[in-house]
Amino acid sequence: MYTVTNPATGELIEKIENATDVEVRAAIDRVHRGYSSWRRRPVPERAAIVSRAADLFAERADELAATMTLEMGKRINEGRGEIGVVVDIFRYYADNGAALLADEPLEIRGGRAVITKNPIGPLLGVMPWNFPCYQIARFAAPNLVLGNTILLKHASICPRSAAAIERILHDAGVPEDAYVNIFASSAQVPWMLADPRIQGVSLTGSERAGISVAAEAGKNLKRVVLELGGSDPLILLDTDDMDSTVRATATARMRNCGQSCNSPKRMIVLADIYDEFVDRLTTHVAETFVPGDPGDPATKLPPLASVAAADEVAGQVEKAVAQGATLRTGGRRIDRPGAYLEATVLTDVTPEMDAYYEEIFGPVVLVFRAETEEEAVAIANDSPFGLGASVWGTDPDRLRRVAGQIESGMVYLNSAGGSQADLPFGGIKRSGMGRELGAAGIEEFMNKKSIRM
Repeated sequence: MYTVTNPATGELIEKIENATDVEVRAAIDRVHRGYSSWRRRPVPERAAIVSRAADLFAERADELAATMTLEMGKRINEGRGEIGVVVDIFRYYADNGAALLADEPLEIRGGRAVITKNPIGPLLGVMPWNFPCYQIARFAAPNLVLGNTILLKHASICPRSAAAIERILHDAGVPEDAYVNIFASSAQVPWMLADPRIQGVSLTGSERAGISVAAEAGKNLKRVVLELGGSDPLILLDTDDMDSTVRATATARMRNCGQSCNSPKRMIVLADIYDEFVDRLTTHVAETFVPGDPGDPATKLPPLASVAAADEVAGQVEKAVAQGATLRTGGRRIDRPGAYLEATVLTDVTPEMDAYYEEIFGPVVLVFRAETEEEAVAIANDSPFGLGASVWGTDPDRLRRVAGQIESGMVYLNSAGGSQADLPFGGIKRSGMGRELGAAGIEEFMNKKSIRM
């Protein structure tokens, strides 16, 4: 069942029945049928349609932002910002598609060859609720330009966002059989992947979902891209403006109410500035991130996406404290309707505690003390995840040196998280496999065909 429940009030807005097996098979038929014609359209024609989609996303930004606020509690300003990134992604692939898909001449022993770049067929996308439009954009935009067709299963709490995106793409000129939204259930995903017409799958979601989808993809010899959880470290080496650093790092962590895979969940601070940082961070978090209506631009702390999500994070905090962590501020469910949780700061988390290794997907900051730069790197790498990371300080050479030692797919210097269209995004270890965005993002579901002259 797909449901729209306002997380700010708990009000049930709408229910939508899951697609039947017959409807899902019909959707697969459609994207398979659509592939034969979509792939044959010239690249400039496909790119022009994707460019038109960017224009429509920009025109409908307010509508899409309001929908995200209703469905998963995103702050209205953050929703508008998300659509800005979506527009950039569609424009990037529209503007650069021809260059990214151009043949590559290759000098080989005894002659010449050329690498041509071709689509592979219908793809399945399994998308999450935390960024309802951005996550689809980074999967759909490059693959539509490439010539693949898409069957999209969105999260069960985001049916209106899913339908709105499909409408935009069709209004832009993407054929109805080249992009199909389907309200499928999770139980239908395995046999969708088993269908020989589906050539690959992209999933953004939990580690558990990634393991399940990767197993099915492997069993059926399908290409797979996974963007899973993260417990990104933020190493603070030094600062010449503590107040500014506190504001920037806290804002990065609390973005999207802490429900971002690559936000800085673990802040690792060198001992000489640790106490000052923790004191100022605790005060700033408690005073700044006050709960409110996500539709109000002044709100700093919206609800989590669901009551279940809020209860889960509150339970993680409670367990951490019971196991010996120090609660500096927050940590409690707020006594009001909806899925609100106080912004939280935890310290003294040790490897013996569950919170040390697990991902906490909510407005919770863990702060660690490191006596040396080497210890900071060791704490950063002591994680099953490897999505992103950040290093903060005043010495560029030192920042680069430390960044080179971190085990992750991405490292940011003096900033944390975020995304942009031309920068590859993805992780290692249990944070997934493959890359999205940039030139790398159009190659994951590509047939790079060698033609020997």
